[in-house]
Amino acid sequence: MTFDWHSNPITRDTPVTDTYKNTQNVRRFLTAECGDGFKFDRPFMAWIKDGAGKTMGDVADEWLRRNGAQS
Repeated sequence: MTFDWHSNPITRDTPVTDTYKNTQNVRRFLTAECGDGFKFDRPFMAWIKDGAGKTMGDVADEWLRRNGAQS
């Protein structure tokens, strides 16, 4: 069964799959992890979907790394 990025619960352990989508559910998770200043940009979105194995925890950590760990 494929992961539903619109409605399935997302945790730091959720793997980024080939069906990943930037949904409101993902945005809520990343805002909770990274703070109210979270926003997507094209280079970050490309990094998420680059095919390398990662979890949503890795995604949150990378955003914080790119944005000076501001939360």
